[in-house]
Amino acid sequence: MTPRAWLHRLLGIPTTRAIRGATTVPHDDPHQIAVAVTELVEELTEANALAPHEIVSAIFTVTTDLTSAFPAVAARAAGWEQVPLLCTTEIPVPDGMPRCIRVLLHVERAWGDRRPVPAYLRGAGALRPDLALAPSRPRESPAPAVRRSRPAA
Repeated sequence: MTPRAWLHRLLGIPTTRAIRGATTVPHDDPHQIAVAVTELVEELTEANALAPHEIVSAIFTVTTDLTSAFPAVAARAAGWEQVPLLCTTEIPVPDGMPRCIRVLLHVERAWGDRRPVPAYLRGAGALRPDLALAPSRPRESPAPAVRRSRPAA
């Protein structure tokens, strides 16, 4: 830890960190996208004990096979009304994960001993198997925890 980071933690000075998350949907359907994004937003909010005012911004990406809905619409409906949101598409890499929705949150808060907790739901756990090693780890743990894939809604 750098001296600056140590001082910020000691004094409770807010710093900005990024939190990653991803999920998948079985089909390109607006309802399925809304359900998956709501689930992802709620998981990230709960796992990191986020207040909406702490979220600086969120960037959602979708694979090119998802064109029926904007993830930001579901995020707003799930409570992120005042968060600046952006949606874009992923690079169409051959053999990439299909029907995947990713998010990158920028959060400003006094983190103390907490670390950002990513959330990889449903089939997206395969994106970061290194983080999916301990799915039942308590949320207070300083190491990242990832939930294993959930069954499709």
